[in-house]
Amino acid sequence: MKSNKRKGVIGLILILAVVALCGYFGYASADKIKLGLDLDGGVSITYQAVGEKPTAEQMADTRYKLQKRVEAYSNESEVYLEGDDRINIDIPGVSDANAILEELGKPGSLVFSDMQGNTILTGNDVASAEAGAVNQNGMNEYVVALTFTPEGTEKFAEATSKMVGQQIAIIYDGELVSAPTVQEAITGGECTIDGMADYEEATNLASTIRIGSLSVELQEIRSNVVGARLGQQAIDTSLKAGAIGFGIVAVFMIAAYLLPGLAAAIALTLYVGLIVFLLAAFEITLTLPGIAGIILSVGMAVDANVIIFTRIKEEIGVGKTVDSAIKTGFAKALSAIIDGNVTTLIAAAVLYWRGSGTVKGFATTLALGIILSMFTALFITKFIMRCFYNIGFQDAKFYGIKKERKPVNFLGKRYLCVILSLIVIASGPVMMAVNASSGKSALNYSMEFSGGTSTNVTFNEDMSLDEISAQVVPVVEKITGDAGVQTQKVEGTTEVIIRTRTLSVEERQALDAALAENFGVDQEKITAESISGAISDEMKQDALMAVVIATIAMLIYIWFRFKNIRFAASAVMALVHDVLVVLAFYSVLRWSVGSTFIACMLTIVGYSINATIVIFDRLRENLKLDGARKSLEDIVNESVTETFTRSVNTSLTTLVMVVVLYIMGVSSVREFALPLIVGIVCGTYSSVCLASSLWYMMTSRKKKLEAAERAEKKAGKK
Repeated sequence: MKSNKRKGVIGLILILAVVALCGYFGYASADKIKLGLDLDGGVSITYQAVGEKPTAEQMADTRYKLQKRVEAYSNESEVYLEGDDRINIDIPGVSDANAILEELGKPGSLVFSDMQGNTILTGNDVASAEAGAVNQNGMNEYVVALTFTPEGTEKFAEATSKMVGQQIAIIYDGELVSAPTVQEAITGGECTIDGMADYEEATNLASTIRIGSLSVELQEIRSNVVGARLGQQAIDTSLKAGAIGFGIVAVFMIAAYLLPGLAAAIALTLYVGLIVFLLAAFEITLTLPGIAGIILSVGMAVDANVIIFTRIKEEIGVGKTVDSAIKTGFAKALSAIIDGNVTTLIAAAVLYWRGSGTVKGFATTLALGIILSMFTALFITKFIMRCFYNIGFQDAKFYGIKKERKPVNFLGKRYLCVILSLIVIASGPVMMAVNASSGKSALNYSMEFSGGTSTNVTFNEDMSLDEISAQVVPVVEKITGDAGVQTQKVEGTTEVIIRTRTLSVEERQALDAALAENFGVDQEKITAESISGAISDEMKQDALMAVVIATIAMLIYIWFRFKNIRFAASAVMALVHDVLVVLAFYSVLRWSVGSTFIACMLTIVGYSINATIVIFDRLRENLKLDGARKSLEDIVNESVTETFTRSVNTSLTTLVMVVVLYIMGVSSVREFALPLIVGIVCGTYSSVCLASSLWYMMTSRKKKLEAAERAEKKAGKK
């Protein structure tokens, strides 16, 4: 006993030292974290096309090319069109514009070569590249149609005459993008590349070839070091909100789960220190959407502990010793924790693979947080609890006892819940139609999606970002009615860039007058340009495709793990329900749909699927234990009841973090936090009231059909 106590004391001292060490390194590394444009600013470069005015298609392709290039500096970089012939690039985390200007301004290097590396054509020899579909034997085959210049036609005819049956490598910026096989000599100046999996692949290849063959020459017309959009005040209040929220969560965990709650609070402190340190070590650019990923992973870290502690209470409640209850509790919680985290990790991996920009930033922080949360919950928390036990905390009163509760008849209200959900979901498209018919956009798209107006104002005196947020932004919001105003300060000058939704001529004049009246600026020095959305069509498509692929991947994983397609289908239906409900809130309340909209939806997807998995894990367990002696309805109600406390407690802890962020944050932070609050509440509701009900209805129907088939076979035999 003395030996165990000594081990417990040494172990506890050791883990506290590790927590302190990680906290120190985390604090020391905080200043080294790369922050995005919204949190720290960066370099803003504007290019203008030289020579003949380019077409809209050429400018869009060039923008896409630059977007891919600047992602090498940061996934959070933004590229958008300014006017008809300008492209603006904002790159966070850098301050030396000259170091990147020359590379970014060059057209993409596109070559067609044989497989030995000999160049056949360059991008200048390609006149056009278009995606299309041709019908072959009743099926669509996706292709890219190429047209060559006269000089390119001659070169290509000569090369393909010698290369029938061989591959031609199409290389863009040193990377192989396609390697089609020459079927015959191509002498007419046109050819098609086939073998595309889908139209999107054909479109991407055509765009790559086009941007590599552009003759548009770009020249830099201005470059500035710009300040953060949200300002230091937003960063400070967000950090304070995070600290206060974390403190409330720690107190709640200790109050609800006693000694295990204290172990969780220590483990979560270690988690925070580690994640800050790793963000700096891996040079991950942190933005508001990235913070969303961390919030979600903190919620999942708490969730893993709640699942374990609930299991321990249950084991103590059925008469097991504390030592046995701890071992069994961790063992029984393992499958739910692994399945819940792996499904979310799958989503993060797909989002990183297929996404771009802020989507990748979100996926990176989410994946990092999930891995750390599993580590701290399954190993650190367990180690701390063993130390407490060995020291002498062996009485059940330190761990709590979960008494048996009478199952709540959740299924009895299933039709009411389904009807309520359908009404809320239907309100979304109805309001979109109403908005569209009244001349408004279906959703309240912010400038990131629909573009807007960039106004450059030279003030008479230098203003800090906090002064701009407190004095200038309210004036702009009053004139424009836009809650998503973005401001950037050009370092070393008194110039401020104000980005708003698209303003009419009258609104521009009113804004100029208001700025002159309130701040004495010279209206002649106020300039305005129309800008495109920073979230391009390609980025929207990438995000949508990433969500679709992630959803399918999660469905397959749940199907594989639970060996029942109805579990997978119910979980995905609950997930889709949550997204549609939040979308309805965006539509009805006209919340601004911007870059935070994507982050919010992705957070809800990850949160919803995890909550549902926990309930399904208990349902699967109870089916094995009681499937033969209890009705299906009783097992479902019992499973949801047993996990109800976990569902509520996890939601409360995550909700606390977001609510404090909403209360203390600036307007742009609140714009993100409010939909997230709705999503967390909705995710809990769907997991408790809908997911299991959907599974029950599908399973009951299957059993009835099977019973009917057996009855028919039996009647046929007679």
